[in-house]
Amino acid sequence: MSTDSQSLAGLRALYTDTEGLDCSLGIQALEDAGISVTVLETRDSDVITEQAQGVQALLVGYAPVTRHMIEQLPELRIIALLSMGFDNVDVEAAREHGIWVTNILGAATEEVATHALALTLFATRGLGIYSTNARDGRWNDRDTVVLPRLSTQTLGLVGFGRIGQHFARIARPLFSKIVAYDPFQQDSEAGKALELELGIRFVSLSQVQKEADVISLHMPLSEETTEIVNCEFLSGMKSGAYLVNVSRGALIDENALINSVNTGHIAGAALDALVTEPADPSSAIMRNPRIFVTPHVGYLSGASEHDYVMMQAQNVLTYVQTGKPNTPVVLVDQPKRPVNTQN
Repeated sequence: MSTDSQSLAGLRALYTDTEGLDCSLGIQALEDAGISVTVLETRDSDVITEQAQGVQALLVGYAPVTRHMIEQLPELRIIALLSMGFDNVDVEAAREHGIWVTNILGAATEEVATHALALTLFATRGLGIYSTNARDGRWNDRDTVVLPRLSTQTLGLVGFGRIGQHFARIARPLFSKIVAYDPFQQDSEAGKALELELGIRFVSLSQVQKEADVISLHMPLSEETTEIVNCEFLSGMKSGAYLVNVSRGALIDENALINSVNTGHIAGAALDALVTEPADPSSAIMRNPRIFVTPHVGYLSGASEHDYVMMQAQNVLTYVQTGKPNTPVVLVDQPKRPVNTQN
């Protein structure tokens, strides 16, 4: 399928939620191609379903796109996401209905890896506690937790995709060694090459728990990985270890984490993602002095904001112009809903 831009005048695109990003460049690119664009700024499924009638393209931040919504949107052909993760979309329902789902690859690899390193340093250097002490006039107060020397410590990475690999590159000079768990990498030839290139060692998940002084999560959220960090996982970690998460909040059982920190089994955690966002400032996880939280900004930089916005819009443009988007999560060989440019 190939359509020129003049034939796209009947197509409609709708942004559900832009997560505070300035999507004006993406909107302009779509409109320059003759596509009509609406911006809602909501995650409300009912509002989205109502306003998306007759829409061919949904451009989504973190709004849920459920099976029910998909079934209520008969003209929908593509769901273009604003992130690498796609757990907010019922991808099976999309596949069944011949709808493409796309994500963003590589737009913020450097930023998220750098944020993981920043969180690691923040936690292991006690920066949150000591900054508070200084501001409160307790200049000479020392924390009861003894700070580690990183050059004697082991970093453990759970998940070793683009971001995990970049984190390993920039963190390798700081740590004694790095171990990683990734079931899709470690038994492959590519995984063996990564071990040599990055100076890491692939091990089992239980070995990461036992060996690592800092464990950083770099895996997608799925049915299998939801609350992978639970009571059992935390109890298997080294006493005094730290947990870092720049992926999805629901990878962690937050109650189990709070309990593990409160009992002193793990020394602390640094998180850029929570189960519920925005977080309630009065919640237990936000009030815990040994759990440091940033508001899901690991991806953030001027360059990455531009890339996210343009890559999302380009997935839609490439699809309507060629029949296949740039970075599909759901592959559609023969779309059940072909583009009708005569609407």
